[in-house]
This record gives sequence, structure tokens and C-alpha cells, in this order.
Amino acid sequence: MGFIGSGSIGRTLARLAVGAGHQVVLSNSRGPETLADTAAELGPRASAATSEEAAAAGDIIVVTVPVSAFPHVPAAPLAGKTVIDTCNYGPERDGHIPELDSKSLTSSELLLRYVPDALLVKAFNNIFFKHLLSLACQAGAADRSYLPIAGDSAPAKAAVIEFIDSIGYSVVDAGTLAGSWRQATGTPVWGTPYGPYSNEQGQPVGEDAIRAALATATR
Repeated sequence: MGFIGSGSIGRTLARLAVGAGHQVVLSNSRGPETLADTAAELGPRASAATSEEAAAAGDIIVVTVPVSAFPHVPAAPLAGKTVIDTCNYGPERDGHIPELDSKSLTSSELLLRYVPDALLVKAFNNIFFKHLLSLACQAGAADRSYLPIAGDSAPAKAAVIEFIDSIGYSVVDAGTLAGSWRQATGTPVWGTPYGPYSNEQGQPVGEDAIRAALATATR
């Protein structure tokens, strides 16, 4: 797996992925040398590289960057690959982007403009990174939590569901990228179901609760 961006969600996903037996290649905008300690901490299944190298290395690529950084995501090596988009739009951080402010596009549709040949799946954008780490559990566990995903490619969704299952979660298919606003910042499924940030352990969330939260989203 390749990681473009290695912030809180990226590092947490990398840790879960390594724990599940995946090889990970980390990258960020500051260069691989700044990730040497993180890669060493994750162990022999982890390494650091440039964004282009990370994009080329993985079968599944995780893009976890500010929306304002979308123009810098390397497009060519992502062609034909399953790409997980964890990103959330925040005007206070990203600056105002007219298409997102007017809601004529979702942030995933905007990313797809920059990586048009990628098979994009929205996932992991609705959960606090500490909850993502703490709530993971084995398949079949009574308290296994669900995460929503959205995408336009059935094979890419299947690959992402398999990966999510491997790191300790089940999935609710929330539809297309055009409908991924239902899991965007501030919607009922965003953060709240898993408990407040002050509770770092979080609370398990079943399939019905995620489906209900998605259904009550308004735009």
C-alpha cells in the first residue's frame, strides 16, 4: 500500500495495515527523510519514499492530504489503481474553493479532476484517528464497527472493503462519489456516532446506526 500524506489518519491506517500484514510505503510533502522515524517505528513492513514512489509502489493507494494539496497529488502513477480518499474540505485550512462552497462538487469529485484515471473510493474521512485505532476488532466480533464508503467502481469498492475488513472494520456502501457528501464534514455520520473526541477509546457503531446517519444527511 502506498500513502500520499502521513498525517494522523495516514499514520493510523499505516499502523493498522502493518498489523494486518500489509506492506506500506509512506510519503509526505516534506520528503522521505522526515518519515524515517515513523517507518522505523512501524517495523520492517514499512518504508518511506517520495509521493511519486509511494503512488507507484502500492496496489491500493491512500490519499490523505489537505484538499488544497490536490493539485500536487501525482496523477500518472495512480492511473488504473484503487485510491482511497480520506480527505475532508475545510475552508479555514484549504481556502475557499468555489465548487465545494456551492456544493456543485463533492471533494472526492474534485480530487478525481486531478487524478482522472484513478479508481477513487471515499473512506475513513468520517472517523477520528484515535477512534480508528481503538475500535478495530476481528471479523465476527459482536461489537465490530462499520465505516461508510462511496465510489463509482465496483471492483475498487470490493478491494477497499477487503482491506477495511483486514484491519478490523465492516462496511456500509454509501453509494457514488456524487453522493459522498452524505459522509462529509458536519454530517450525522461524521465523527458523532463513534463518540466525542474526549473519549479516545470511542464507542462501537453497528450497521443500522451508520445507515440511519447517512439517510438523515441533508445538503
